[in-house]
Amino acid sequence: MQVCIGLVTSSEGLPLAFEVFDGNRVDVTTVEDIIEIMESKYGKANRIWVMDRGMVSEENLETLRTRGAHYIVGTPKSMLKKFERDLMEAGWEEVEPGVEVKFASSPDNTNETFLLCRSQGRKEKEQAILNRFMSRLETGLIKLKEQAEKSRTPDRQRVERRIGRLLERNSRAASLFDVSVEEIAAGTKTRLCVTIKKQEDRTQWALHTSGSYLLRTNCQGRDPKELWKHYIQLTQAEDAFRTTKNDLGMRPIYHQTADRTEAHILVCCLALVLWRTLQQWMESSGLGTAPRKLLEELR
Repeated sequence: MQVCIGLVTSSEGLPLAFEVFDGNRVDVTTVEDIIEIMESKYGKANRIWVMDRGMVSEENLETLRTRGAHYIVGTPKSMLKKFERDLMEAGWEEVEPGVEVKFASSPDNTNETFLLCRSQGRKEKEQAILNRFMSRLETGLIKLKEQAEKSRTPDRQRVERRIGRLLERNSRAASLFDVSVEEIAAGTKTRLCVTIKKQEDRTQWALHTSGSYLLRTNCQGRDPKELWKHYIQLTQAEDAFRTTKNDLGMRPIYHQTADRTEAHILVCCLALVLWRTLQQWMESSGLGTAPRKLLEELR
């Protein structure tokens, strides 16, 4: 069973309530229902809706604007191309060690604000993943090329299917390579010629933008640090689910009933409450904002 979760938090990120919604459909189609139910239960407060890019569409954003609601949402990675100059220029502000943000002007002259973010830790991780996929894909393509060109009974369609499967298995790096298969006459026979071309411009752009992401909001006059902290609460909620598997040592459980699913989510939300409470105690005591580090020291 797949579900969507609506989480109500204070401005400091302390969880106040949550709701579970049927998720057996595309995420982007759930937003309007979530808004209706959350507002009917918790009122039309001056809240900010925070959503990842999987739930964002122009129709959903227009729904929020029509209601006079504020939002902070993620955007597709491809949208970074519109902000290439902003990415290269100075003016970044550190929000925490290794994480920087800066405002960028709207490319379409709308009333929205765009916030560029980049994380050094995330950059290193994404680059390592991308390099692994590139290496694996390039090795596989070269091996396939050699086999196809040595074959005495060349089968172009079979080779193209194998290339397609290889690109699919390494989809993170697939757009960085152009691969073509041609039949070339060799006397009375034909042979295959597989051409592999690595797109260096795309590769450099992919490596350069690793660890970078773009947020979109209609909240005006806000501090960039404040906007980033609101959005990053999404990852902290996701961490609560990982806490049940890692810190609490609970294995992944595949629930068969709605009651058990909701109970599991309740445990996760309670974990998030405890995590955020500990985080706020640490911050007020000058001990930083990383509960995991404190728990490791205590252990």
